[in-house]
Amino acid sequence: MALLEARDIVSGYGDAEILHGVSLDVHEDEIVSIIGPNGAGKSTLMKAIFGLIDCWEGTVTFDSGDITNLRPDEITRNGMCYVPQTDNVFPSLTVEENLRMGAYILDDVPEDTLEEIFGLFPILDERRGQRAGTMSGGQQQMLAMGRALMVDPGLMLVDEPSAGLAPDLVGEVFEKIIDINEAGTAILMVEQNAREALRQSDRGYVLEMGENRFEDTGEALLENEEVAELYLGGGGGQVPDDETDESAA
Repeated sequence: MALLEARDIVSGYGDAEILHGVSLDVHEDEIVSIIGPNGAGKSTLMKAIFGLIDCWEGTVTFDSGDITNLRPDEITRNGMCYVPQTDNVFPSLTVEENLRMGAYILDDVPEDTLEEIFGLFPILDERRGQRAGTMSGGQQQMLAMGRALMVDPGLMLVDEPSAGLAPDLVGEVFEKIIDINEAGTAILMVEQNAREALRQSDRGYVLEMGENRFEDTGEALLENEEVAELYLGGGGGQVPDDETDESAA
């Protein structure tokens, strides 16, 4: 049985239906990517799974329990975390304060987990006392992922982890995602750098116009000529972010 099962999800914003019955699975220890063109519904699907917007139809099951339309804090308590694309750190707080805020749903801050995260992200250890707002985009992205790990999740949702990063930092962020996965956390990510995302993923889903278009292993999707031509930009592999257009709908 899959760790996460989203079945026939219909959702959107206001009166605008963005998702028209989308389904996906994530199994334990997998990295799964969602790619697709601008406006495909990628970020909308992730928000519906995490309870940030309502599922109008369909079901979301996590770790064998129905979490459809639960509040995000309730879903977090069930073992899933979410790293948004923007506004994902508290800029006026220090690195360590940000990480401790990640454990807000727990009775006590797990000090062992905190030190494990500092071990996973040495740059955060070096800058424990630095205010998050003064860090680079790549460092803030690592801090956001580290904060999400404070609840020891079974699944991390990551929305556009490489967006806006300098090219030399993109590889480093993907390396950290792999490290998180190898430590036992499954990953579901929406990513504009579709080619690199599929290269690092066990499986991938291609959405188009709010519907499932392709599903296969990451390697098979990379080798699929139709996927490459339509969604990977030929040789570039850059697929635009859909967040702004969807949120405005």
